[in-house]
Amino acid sequence: MRAPAATRFGRTVLPDYLAVLLVERGLASNSVASYRRDLEAFGRWLASRGLEAEACERSDLRRYLTDLRGRGLAARSAARALAALRGFYRYMVERGACAHDPTLDLESPKVMPALPYFLTAEEVEALLAAPDVDRPLGLRDRAMLETVYATGVRVSELVSLTLSQLRLDPGYVRVWGKGGKERVVPVGSAARGWLARYLDEARPGLDRKHRDELFLTVRAEGMTRQCFWQLIKAHGRKAGISTHLSPHVMRHSFATHLLEHGADLRAVQAMLGHADISTTEIYTHITRERLRSLYDSKHPRA
Repeated sequence: MRAPAATRFGRTVLPDYLAVLLVERGLASNSVASYRRDLEAFGRWLASRGLEAEACERSDLRRYLTDLRGRGLAARSAARALAALRGFYRYMVERGACAHDPTLDLESPKVMPALPYFLTAEEVEALLAAPDVDRPLGLRDRAMLETVYATGVRVSELVSLTLSQLRLDPGYVRVWGKGGKERVVPVGSAARGWLARYLDEARPGLDRKHRDELFLTVRAEGMTRQCFWQLIKAHGRKAGISTHLSPHVMRHSFATHLLEHGADLRAVQAMLGHADISTTEIYTHITRERLRSLYDSKHPRA
């Protein structure tokens, strides 16, 4: 007796696809986990209707997306679910499991681009000055915050940095980004100075286990994403920053401040590790809005 579609989808089809994303295509584990959540939800929907993924038509998928919106799912989340389905069905067609791709010509839900939140230059200075650099952990935190703002790296890239990836002289860091892609990002003189102090004064006392990670915890382990999230929020409170603060806000601040000071968009794209220039262009909307606000407040005939 043939296994129910959901059982086959959950036990073989989906795990095989996720393994391809992780191993063959080199997607980050966080990205694969996001695909898993969206496609497991699709699998439950298939099971509730007795459908097989291989036999779905465009009308079935349109009904699925309508059901998602009907349950209150935001347009952005529905668009992400459709993106997961597109990738899945391309894979199914490639391996011959589907004769055609039912996601073709499906329209994504209209999503208004959300402008990323960023700090002002004054807020950045207050945040950087928040750690107590007379303490080893405070010196470490200052070096980490300076590195994030100087390079715009993602938090996952920051905590995975090793000693060999950092070159204080001439001043750059090699970063392994999404999909295992390597990029070289400059490190400014201020950040290099704090990193040098951290390496000389603080890290030796933390490195009781001879670790390769650049930034270490009090337990002599590599820094984690969760730990750095907690640190940046604590220092943000100390700096009097009441709005939402996260490592990604520092990345947004890095990009926005560069563009405000005349940096080339392609250069910012390369430093951020964006595969598509359109992802970086969101920051030009921010700078245009700020210029408009400045004009309206300062020009006598605005």
